[in-house]
Amino acid sequence: MSDTIFLEKCQTYIDCHSKPALRRGRTRFDRAPSVTVSRQCGAGGLTMAEALAAWLQAHAPKSACPWTVFHKNLVHKVLQEHHLPERLAQYMPEDKVSGIADAVEELLGLHPPSWKLVRQTTETILQLAELGRAIIVGRAGNVITKGLSNVFHVRLVGSLDRRAKRIMALHKIDHRAAVAFTKKSDSGRKRYVRRYYQQDIDDPLLYDLVINSDSVGENLAAELVGRAVLQNFGAALDS
Repeated sequence: MSDTIFLEKCQTYIDCHSKPALRRGRTRFDRAPSVTVSRQCGAGGLTMAEALAAWLQAHAPKSACPWTVFHKNLVHKVLQEHHLPERLAQYMPEDKVSGIADAVEELLGLHPPSWKLVRQTTETILQLAELGRAIIVGRAGNVITKGLSNVFHVRLVGSLDRRAKRIMALHKIDHRAAVAFTKKSDSGRKRYVRRYYQQDIDDPLLYDLVINSDSVGENLAAELVGRAVLQNFGAALDS
C-alpha cells in the first residue's frame, strides 16, 4: 500500500474522531477497542493488520469511524502532532541499528534527541489507542498501551527460514541477503524496545495472543484476532 493511501486513511480516522458528538461523554470504560501488532521481521504483521482492519470493518458493529492501521502513517502523524518537519521521518526507524550513528546525527543537528522523538511517538500512540478502532503496528505499542483497558495485544512469529523467504519475495533479494536483513531487523526492533522501554520484545506475557505465521496464514490470523476482539470488547463496540 502506498504512503499516500496510508496518510489518507490516517486523516480520515482523525477527522472522524475529531467530531464533538463522538468525543462527548466518552469514558475510559466504554472506549472502543484498539489492537497492537508486534511482529518478527517477515512474519506478515502488516499484511495481517490490514486484513484485520477489513475483517473488523465487516463484522464488528458499524461505526462512522473506520478501523485504521497505523504503521508508516504513524510517523507522519507524530510529526504533524508535534509540529516537526517531514524530513525527520527518515530518522525515526523502529529498527535503527547503530546507536553511534544516531548520536553523531544528533550532535550534527540532523534531528532532535532520539528520546524526544520516542516520547512524542509514545504520546501519539496513547492518543490513538484511547480513541479506539486503531490497529497500531510495531513501535512497542503493546508496552506503551499496557495500562489501557481497551487494547488487545498480538505478536506474530515464525521460523527464520520461512520469514526470510517472504523477505526474498518482497525485496527481490537472494536467500543469504534475506536472512541477514531479517536478523538485522529483528535485532533492531528488540534493541528499540529494550533501550526505550526496558522490556524484552520476545516475552510472551506482553501479549494476549501469539501466532505462529508458519502454520497460520494472515487471513486466518486476522479472523482469530478479530473474533478475540469482539469476544472481549463487543459491549464497548455496541455502545
